[in-house]
Amino acid sequence: MNGLIYFLVALFSTIIGATAGVGGGVIIKPVLDLLGDYDVKTIGVLSAITIFSMTVVSVGKHIIGKTKIKAKIAVFLAFGSVFGGYLGDEAMNRILSVMDKSFVTLIQNGILSVLMILIFIYVMKRDTIRSFKTENIGISIATGFLLGLISSFLGIGGGPLNVAVFMLVFSFDTKTSAVCSLITILFAQIAKLVTVGTGTGFASFDLSVLPFMVVAAIAGGFIGTKLNRMLPEKQITKVFNVVLVLVFLICVYNMGCAVIL
Repeated sequence: MNGLIYFLVALFSTIIGATAGVGGGVIIKPVLDLLGDYDVKTIGVLSAITIFSMTVVSVGKHIIGKTKIKAKIAVFLAFGSVFGGYLGDEAMNRILSVMDKSFVTLIQNGILSVLMILIFIYVMKRDTIRSFKTENIGISIATGFLLGLISSFLGIGGGPLNVAVFMLVFSFDTKTSAVCSLITILFAQIAKLVTVGTGTGFASFDLSVLPFMVVAAIAGGFIGTKLNRMLPEKQITKVFNVVLVLVFLICVYNMGCAVIL
């Protein structure tokens, strides 16, 4: 029964993630906090492997399907996200070594809820906010680094933040932002998994539900990528906004639980 619950969480999250470019980790992380079966580090590993599986499938299908990708920008975003992802994971490990885990969960959910509000406001007011259209290599690397750092630190994959920043910095539409977001997430998760593998290793974590989540992530990657290519721009934006509201509500609930406990 436990495996089925985690399968459904991963399936729903990765379908939405691949469709709107939010990765799925932004849903998986707070939901796993809500279920309360695992500690912060284990949730981070489960989320990272699940999202990695989904993004491999999704990015691969986009490449095979010859989806139009801003290749020059995407490559340097990915490059920056690798280093940002590594430092974000290191920062989280150091904080966990000196702080109570429930307090760290409170901080993560607090930061994430604020980000959801800011991103929602930006998307709603996007037409009145000036965006940029840069192809500068340095800005692309710095953007990828910052997004990788934040997403790895929060254990979310970074999707909604990625999409909003790509709209602002590069003037991408929602669909293009979604594809570039998935590429950035893929490389950020690679950095995180390499850090775990060369550090504590995976044997110290309870990953008994991981097979269920990986199978769901692969299926979610296929389904979500197909939906991304089928749905019009407006529908993708609606899905994106629903995710923001959903994640915000879950984060607020988690914060309330952390304070009470």
